[in-house]
Amino acid sequence: MTERTVIRDDVTLVCHDRGGDGPPLLLLHGLAGYGGEWNTFARHLGPRFRVVTVDQRGHGASTRRPADVSRAAHVADVVAVIEQLDLGPVTLLGQSYGGHAAMLTAAAHPELVERLVMVEAGPAAGSASTVADIGAWFASWPAPFATASAAVEFLGGGPVGEAWAAGLEERADGRYPRFDPDVMVAALIDNTHRSWWPEWSRIACPTLVVLAQSTIIDAEQLARMHHDRPDSVLTSIPGTTHDLHLERPEALVELLEAFCTTGAALRWPGAARTPCGSSPRAATGPPRPRRAGSRSL
Repeated sequence: MTERTVIRDDVTLVCHDRGGDGPPLLLLHGLAGYGGEWNTFARHLGPRFRVVTVDQRGHGASTRRPADVSRAAHVADVVAVIEQLDLGPVTLLGQSYGGHAAMLTAAAHPELVERLVMVEAGPAAGSASTVADIGAWFASWPAPFATASAAVEFLGGGPVGEAWAAGLEERADGRYPRFDPDVMVAALIDNTHRSWWPEWSRIACPTLVVLAQSTIIDAEQLARMHHDRPDSVLTSIPGTTHDLHLERPEALVELLEAFCTTGAALRWPGAARTPCGSSPRAATGPPRPRRAGSRSL
């Protein structure tokens, strides 16, 4: 794995090129995440793709307090990564906040995106109350965490808590988030001002939308996504919540490979066996406001 640095204006983006013999695959993490959370997913992929991850602006090892956290800035970052690392055209896969950036990039730069995979993300506008809830959740973090196990427990336990905890910065007095909560909240404001349906409708490349069984995407949004783009493919992974790429990375790998090979999605036993626009099992949403999905981006 090779660390690469992409510089755009006053922002430094830290990327990791995991190599591989296949076509380029660029992975975008969710809000408050980091590129390393894709490690297990990348291991399941093996050498079948050239896998590249990036710490988005304000996250991880990239510039922590960028002046611009707009959606347009995130799209320009993705373009810079693709162009400066000579990746294009790519399969672009993003989860939640990263899925939203992937969607906007595919709409604005069709020449750079061969396929689009959106995990727990969509084009509807977010609400100010959801953004406030997310800010309050960040404020509740008992940072610094005294131990790794304390962080894992607070952040949900299991593979989700472990992945989130692995992204913390270890200092002499404990483990701290590698982001500033006010920057995270500011990054969500654009999506409370408007929806992104025109961008969704403009996307020309094959598109796969992957939902959790307990998805944050409501039936009304799914129905309009299907109406506006009936060619898009939707599936869900049973037994998952919003961070499904951490809970069942092997299942997401299988979906990605099937989509890239055939343009279709696998049908999982127990998953929603309905076309895009139908309602999968009634969503309860994530158990706490962790990452901003399509309703809060």
